[in-house]
Amino acid sequence: MTTATEGTGAIGPADDEDVPILRLRGISKHFGPVNALTEVDLDIPAGQVTALAGDNGAGKSVMIKTISGIHPPDGGQMWWAGKPMHVHTPGEAASLGIETVYQDLALCDNLDIVANLYLGHERFVESAARFSGYIDEIEMEKSSLKLLESLAVTTITDVRAHVASLSGGQRQAVAIARSLLGEPSVVLLDEPTAALGVVQTKQVLTLIRTLRERGLGVVIISHNLANVFDVADRIVVLRLGGRVATFDVQGVSHEDVVAAITGAESGAAPSELKERT
Repeated sequence: MTTATEGTGAIGPADDEDVPILRLRGISKHFGPVNALTEVDLDIPAGQVTALAGDNGAGKSVMIKTISGIHPPDGGQMWWAGKPMHVHTPGEAASLGIETVYQDLALCDNLDIVANLYLGHERFVESAARFSGYIDEIEMEKSSLKLLESLAVTTITDVRAHVASLSGGQRQAVAIARSLLGEPSVVLLDEPTAALGVVQTKQVLTLIRTLRERGLGVVIISHNLANVFDVADRIVVLRLGGRVATFDVQGVSHEDVVAAITGAESGAAPSELKERT
């Protein structure tokens, strides 16, 4: 991770009493003539679930990819735990403590759960002097069971089952568990309940609450407002690449959020949580 020098003309987290784990100010991203993000401000506090809401093309996925290092911003500044930083690659984001679970999950159907969890991060048997070169399957299996147990994932009992045999909710649980191997501080979830049934959706939402209880800053993208209101603490609405509202879930109605998403006039002024800058 490359750390930037102290920015000029921007107000940093050090000016606030409460410092969010991740803060973005004036983030812009363009692709040729298309402005995907325009001077977006966003705070990601630890121990809270922040939902990004908006119509297709609002900039939600671009924001996630900007934070995760896939699309470095063209303008603006980011702070991590109060310190200015730049993230240019997903590897830099991961080393910093930012993990992302995309909608396609990127799981290997032909491998079992253990292999998927540790793919690219295999543990090896240690000899008396050095690593033996043999993968430590026993240790990886024990760690996999312990990790799923710590997340209260009760629907998976056999970590040697192939991912192809799992339900949608179980696959999502495996993908989220894999993101936690590096002990991140922020987890980004892109449409975690998309195409899931009622029971599976409930399981995933419970898992998201577990992440919050563990003190992680969680960001979810979801078009399902019922799920957003069920699990989120704050809702940030993006429209046409800009942030148009930030709501406290406890003080806003579905109608107000929909009005912010569509740009329509709502019947009553929403209870808006103003982020401190």
